[in-house]
Amino acid sequence: MMNIAVFVSGGGTNLQALIDAEARGEIKNGKITFVLASNENAYALKRAEKAGIESAVVNRKEYGSKAEYDKAILKALEGRNIELIVLAGFLSILGEDLIKEYRNRIINIHPSLIPLFCGDGFYGKRVHTAVLESGVKVTGATAHFVNEITDGGAIILQKAVPVEQGDNEDILQYRVMRQAEWEILPKAVSLFCEGKIKISGNKTIIGE
Repeated sequence: MMNIAVFVSGGGTNLQALIDAEARGEIKNGKITFVLASNENAYALKRAEKAGIESAVVNRKEYGSKAEYDKAILKALEGRNIELIVLAGFLSILGEDLIKEYRNRIINIHPSLIPLFCGDGFYGKRVHTAVLESGVKVTGATAHFVNEITDGGAIILQKAVPVEQGDNEDILQYRVMRQAEWEILPKAVSLFCEGKIKISGNKTIIGE
């Protein structure tokens, strides 16, 4: 059984989706054993407490550089035997030290169909605002590995979601979460924990 750490910054809806999926037996060979928040006001911490999952806060504002923040996170992970990190609405960009330490063992969920509407500056509702302003009819979500390029790691799973007339950022954000993020993130985590994902260059190969 692989130990999973989930990193959060806000409400924790994706964390809850993972907790619920685990409770339903959908995350095979994996267990969420630790939640790390980038600020003490993240409601996700209450979700972790309710689920009986140990948590800690490593506040980004207390560290001057990504390297210092990485060091603090790595210290928080010490002795926990974490084999997979999941970024579930984690709004801080990880530095090279953490990415190197957990190479191909960090999964992020991004609220668009990468390579569209991704990269530096595209996070949270900003993504959905850009989607609506562009006039595209389809958006979605992407579960991918994290590397040194923002949203640039190998893609694991994607799911498309329609953009509908009358959508605003809130409506579209909820539809993308409900129809895509909450579905593909637990699936991607389970595939990893089952050893079904192989990485070749910047591509993933999903096996049986």
